[in-house]
Amino acid sequence: MAQSGYRHRVLRSLLVGVLTAALVAPVGLTAPASAAPAPRRIVYTGWTSDADFRAGTLLGVAVSRGHLVMDAPVATRSYAGRRYDVAQWVSPWRTPGFDLTELISSWDARTPGNSWIEVQVRGRTGGGRTSSWDVLGRWAAGAKFIRRTSVPAQGDDLAGVNVDTWQTRTGMSGWQLRVLLMRGQGAPSPQVDGVGAVASRLPNVSGVATSDPGPGPGIVLRVPRYSQMAHRGHYPKWGSGGEAWCSPTSTSMVLGRYDALPPARAYGWVPDGHVAPWVDHAARMTYDRAYAGTGNWPFNTAYAATLTRDAFVTRLRNLREARYFIEAGIPLVASISFGAGELDGAPISSSNGHLLVIAGFTARGDVVVNDPAARSRSGVRRTYDRGQFEDAWIPTSGGLVYVIRDRAHPLPVTPQRNW
Repeated sequence: MAQSGYRHRVLRSLLVGVLTAALVAPVGLTAPASAAPAPRRIVYTGWTSDADFRAGTLLGVAVSRGHLVMDAPVATRSYAGRRYDVAQWVSPWRTPGFDLTELISSWDARTPGNSWIEVQVRGRTGGGRTSSWDVLGRWAAGAKFIRRTSVPAQGDDLAGVNVDTWQTRTGMSGWQLRVLLMRGQGAPSPQVDGVGAVASRLPNVSGVATSDPGPGPGIVLRVPRYSQMAHRGHYPKWGSGGEAWCSPTSTSMVLGRYDALPPARAYGWVPDGHVAPWVDHAARMTYDRAYAGTGNWPFNTAYAATLTRDAFVTRLRNLREARYFIEAGIPLVASISFGAGELDGAPISSSNGHLLVIAGFTARGDVVVNDPAARSRSGVRRTYDRGQFEDAWIPTSGGLVYVIRDRAHPLPVTPQRNW
């Protein structure tokens, strides 16, 4: 929980501070009480099919049955003391229809042997200035050859990277992704099955009315319950469990929903007697070396995608959008932040950054969650007030969620463009 707190605190201050001047009325004038809140602009774009990938630029890669694979490398690169062949895929430029200020990418890939991928982004302003390429993640499913990592200290021109979030210094009218495929000598090629990004421009939404739950009965999904606190002190090299493991614990709960937890051989290294050893495994598989934690958002969805075949990061505008997923049988991992007294019934008094699972809604629209911060499994299932939950979710992480699903659960079909 604490490990993602700095990001949430920064986001909250940016959302409030950047727009304060625009929201304060001139002296002697009063804004009309009926003034509508500024729109929350969010667009998700993904590439997952042969046609999608062929719309980009192929440099040493081939498209085969919905996958990107290395064909003929176009360069070599030294990294972590080893030499790698390199090929790349570059997306078309995307224009979301507004000047974006943040972007979060996510991907679905396989990295057999000594292979890995690097995901990069660049932007273009309305005036035609193009930023440098910034690295959003260096990723491999395992850690035998490289250690997956975000890349800090990239604030060199028009934008910078805060762990897994690309933040612009000026609004960007367009953006472009680049995926590098790396293969060590004699190693098989990595395989990219999907890549995408959510672009957003988020105003201050503090004080906005709670979303209307709409008509309909309550819906609560069956989601297994795991407690991150049951792992307190486990594996200091991956964050020591407890408060640090809300994200891999939440991810594991959703995987359990689909019977997609890893096989026992994957976590055979966990000692007997550890509760839910697959959570220890998830922490190991999502740990970000530079961030020194397991809360890297796309690292969690990339891990989940190796087991379910589809997972990505996006943002929602309110709980009404979350209900579409619940109705489709898809629980969501949500990123929240709250102070003392702001979330009644929570197992912890406050958090600067916490992940939990939205499992459903009561008939009156309150939120049924699996909160991994409970001391044991028996306390994981909780119900939170709808308004309090939205206040802890929308102004802090911008409504961020992990969407993790299997093939039996198609995405809801709605007019929204954020999934």
